[in-house]
This record gives sequence, C-alpha cells and structure tokens, in this order.
Amino acid sequence: MNTPNQTLRLKSASVKALGCRLNQYEGLALESKLKNAGYAIVPFGEEADLGVINSCTVTKEADAKSRNAIRRFIRKNPESLTVVVGCYSQVAANRVAMIEGVDYVIGNHDKLNFLDYLDDQKPDAPVIVRERISREDFSIGFVGEPNFEQRANLKIQDGCDFMCSFCIIPSARGRARSREWDDLFREAGQMLDKGVREFVLTGVNLGTYHSEDKDFPRLIRELGELSGLDRLRISSIEPTTIPEELFEWMADPNHPLMPYFHVPMQACCDRILSRMRRRYGMDEMISFFDRAFDRIPNLCLGTDLMVGFPGESESDFEETCENFLNLPFAYSHVFTFSNRKGTRAANMDDHVPVEEKRHRSAHLRRLSASKRMNFFESQIGTEQRVLLENPKDGFYGGYTDHYVRVVVPQSPKGLQNRMASVRLMKANPEFVEGEILSCESLDRFTSQT
Repeated sequence: MNTPNQTLRLKSASVKALGCRLNQYEGLALESKLKNAGYAIVPFGEEADLGVINSCTVTKEADAKSRNAIRRFIRKNPESLTVVVGCYSQVAANRVAMIEGVDYVIGNHDKLNFLDYLDDQKPDAPVIVRERISREDFSIGFVGEPNFEQRANLKIQDGCDFMCSFCIIPSARGRARSREWDDLFREAGQMLDKGVREFVLTGVNLGTYHSEDKDFPRLIRELGELSGLDRLRISSIEPTTIPEELFEWMADPNHPLMPYFHVPMQACCDRILSRMRRRYGMDEMISFFDRAFDRIPNLCLGTDLMVGFPGESESDFEETCENFLNLPFAYSHVFTFSNRKGTRAANMDDHVPVEEKRHRSAHLRRLSASKRMNFFESQIGTEQRVLLENPKDGFYGGYTDHYVRVVVPQSPKGLQNRMASVRLMKANPEFVEGEILSCESLDRFTSQT
C-alpha cells in the first residue's frame, strides 16, 4: 500500500461525480484531496493519468450512467488508472470490477481515502475495497477549492435509518451518522473566507443530524450566526424530521435561513405511503403544511413524487395527483419507480407495467410544470433579492430567497457574487426574467471577499 506522496508521478487526474447533490459535494472533496497529493485536475473527458468516478445507484438508470462514465474514461485513457468509488461500488462491487479496464473498486466507507489503496502501476486484476460502513460520527477535513462559487454545498450528515421499502440508500451509504461539529464548522469558515455567501446543507437525512449533544436546530442556529453568511438553505429534508423551530427563523427577513422547504413526499396517497413504509399520513402532512404557511410568509414548498410503485392503482395515482394540485406545492420532481434488488419493494407483487409508468410520469410532470409556472407568475412584478452568479452568455443568473431561478442582463459588468434587488418581469418554464433595480455597494462586497 502506498501513501499519496508515493503516487506523485501520476501528474493529472479527473473526477466525475454522478447523481445527487451529496455526490457532487464529495466530488469536490475528491478533487481537493487529489490536489493536496500533487495532482493537476483536468476536466473529465480529457486525457488524464488517473480517473475517479463517484458512482450512483439510486435507480437502474443511475447504474447505467455510472457504467457509461466508467467506459468513457477507459476508452479515452486505456493505460491510465481507473478508480470507481461510491454507491454503485458499495452495492455492486463485483459487477463494477467486471467492466474491462477498471483497476480499483472502492465503497463508500473508504471513498475519501482512496489514495491510500493505489499503487503507481495498473494492478493485474481489479482491487476491491468494500468495508462495512461505520455508524460513528465522521470528519472530512475538506479544504475547499480556492475559487468557490457563491453558493456551496455543505455536507452535514450521511446515511439513513428509515428503511423505506423502495430505497437502496441504507445499503449504499449505511445507517445515519453525523459530521463532527468542529470539522463541519472548520469547513464552513474556510468557505466563508473564500467568498462563499450561501450554504446549501446536504446529506441523506438532514433532520436527523445529532453529534454528541448538538442537534439539527442548534446547527441551524449557530450556522446562522456566522459572520459573512448571507444565506442558509436546507436541501431535501424528510417530512417527519422538520423541527418547527425553523419557522420563526424562516419568517425573519434578517435571518439567513431561507423560506424554502423541499419535502420528499414520494406519494400523496395513504395506501401507497403505507406500502412505501413512509412515516406519515396525508392528514398529518396537511396539518403540518397549514402551520408552516401560517407562520412563514411567502414560503416556497417543493416535493418529490414517485410514480408506478408496486400496487399503485389508477385511483391511487389519481389521489396523488389531486392532493398534489390541492396542496401548496410550487413544483415536484417526478421519479419513476425503479426496482432495486435488496429492497422490500423488489419482492412485492403487482408491479405496474412500464408503459403505464411512463404515462403516469408524463402526466404528473405536466401538472408540476403547470404549478411551477403558476408560482413563477405569482412572483411577477415583485422585487426580490438575488445573489448574482458568474455571468454566462451576457446574463447573470441567480436565485431568489424562495429558490426561483432568475436571469438578468449582464449590465453593468462586475456584479457577480453581489446581492441585487431585482424586479421579476417575465415567467418562463424554467426561470424568470428580471431587471436589476439596485445592487449592494462595492465596499461591502470587497469586505466580504
């Protein structure tokens, strides 16, 4: 086994992260560790001495995308080292190792320490490293990129104990565990020092964060007190884990916590929720949403919905559609059930035919597009804060507090990473066009960076 210093003759490396926001965060962490070990990072798809694919396995389509990325790197770099890490490596290590040209298959437990297992020569046969995933709190020690974007993912948690009948994630990422408090805040401070102004909290089951005596509400409170942080946004959070302490902070325009929830319902039908082994019913969630909207002005609420779960009848699907339309969701991400070996759902009867799943998925996506457009149009004429991103093709992009994507002309130049007051002018299916009314002063911007 070699240490990172013994692999320095490998001059270049590229990383491909597939799938979720958490995988994207970990892709940056992998790049950081490679840089610290002396590698130059090149874009995936170019020639490189080392390729690292951070794989995904949440659906069969994700498996296929992972295999395609692996083969793409090997075709371009047949003599280079190919390392496959992550969720697909964890649950299907032997299948990954059978892909011609793969050198190392490393599961999630050792993903961020993969350099410890590499030799500087291609092995005669694929090396598989797949340890049992620890349930202990973890640290990352991630020293981020020197030039962060304005918004940055911040990993606080991993794994899940909920064991929903459709989900492979507890097998792929292990049981719930939290990031060590000091390690988390150390990275948060590094990000702020490098110009990050918005954190997006990421993990598998965020609301279960609990490190020693510190829980999720305390984490939100103390992150919100960090100097230089303008925005704090929660990514997807399980419905039964949302503490109502957050409502007061979301309602406070001076608090960095944004008035936005993405709550993955998966279904809006009690019978299917029960078959999915979800931990709530519709009456409970309707009551919760009523309380949230009563206490948080202009809350934006999104969700995930799955179609074609085994046993989902036409009437079940219609009930989900009706409840989705009646509840105050601004949009839904729509997923088609994917049969995952090792889950309870894989052994269920009454699987929905493929063509019917496609029909239901298309229908629910149309409903979601309509609700998203209605939400966008409800914002037209209002003035919103937008954190301007690096310009592209003559336009700044950015998001409002309520997570509405906004584009404005790049005039004047040099406003990236500043907070602007923007009037929303015209709704499009995926974004809203706007005009800049004012922008924070250059002095304040300079002091932040």
